[in-house]
Amino acid sequence: MPVKSPAEVIDTAVDNGCKKTSLNTSRLITLSILAGAYIALGGALSLIAGYGFPDAPAALQKIISGCVFPIGLILIVVLGGELFTGNNAMLVPAFMNRHYGAGAVVRNWTIVYFGNFIGAVAFAWLMVSLTGLVDGEPYRSAILRVAETKVSLSWLVVFLRGIGANWCVCLAVWLAMSGRRLSEKMIACWLPVMAFVVLGYEHCIANMFFIPLGMMQGADVSISAFAIDNLIPATLGNIVGGAIFVGMPHAMLYLKKR
Repeated sequence: MPVKSPAEVIDTAVDNGCKKTSLNTSRLITLSILAGAYIALGGALSLIAGYGFPDAPAALQKIISGCVFPIGLILIVVLGGELFTGNNAMLVPAFMNRHYGAGAVVRNWTIVYFGNFIGAVAFAWLMVSLTGLVDGEPYRSAILRVAETKVSLSWLVVFLRGIGANWCVCLAVWLAMSGRRLSEKMIACWLPVMAFVVLGYEHCIANMFFIPLGMMQGADVSISAFAIDNLIPATLGNIVGGAIFVGMPHAMLYLKKR
């Protein structure tokens, strides 16, 4: 069976947006925490795999990390989960077609954002820090370097990299909606997400894992630096990358107006 056309994908996005905005709060929180943990799982795997060869060229380390990180989005798309960055695009078509208002979008994004944060930080603490996965070298040095580098970037750079990251992530979600088989959805998630990891873009939910984990290991990063220097600009960039670069143009091109 052929993949869905762009117009069929928009219809699927509208249906998904209506379902997501109608979820009750407890279910939305649970699905959000799971999604945050799934992304953190991908982050942990990318850290262990990508930085396990300290003498390898940096490009090879990025490629290895990029190849394994997409497991998080694959789990979310296939098993279900509420991911803030994916919803940045997913909720736009139905909103533009007036199936719900701005309040429903803000409610979903807010609950999902903090649910993702809980899931990512909890995974970093329970499944990585307490288990000692990164206590030894080269992993400890790697996560310290990752966390400190992310908060040392300028606000504008993080914002622009945030646009790039969620452009890729939401394109992956869009491609996954066009697939009908498990293999198609997995490949659709894998390629664009790998691209954003290799390119070094900034994904706010992934950073909810990497930076707190670095702080747990002793990185020279304060809570204010984490929030102001990385999380806020990355989040704003992610919103732009998902809503304006993916959800809006595809809706304008293929959505049948009410």
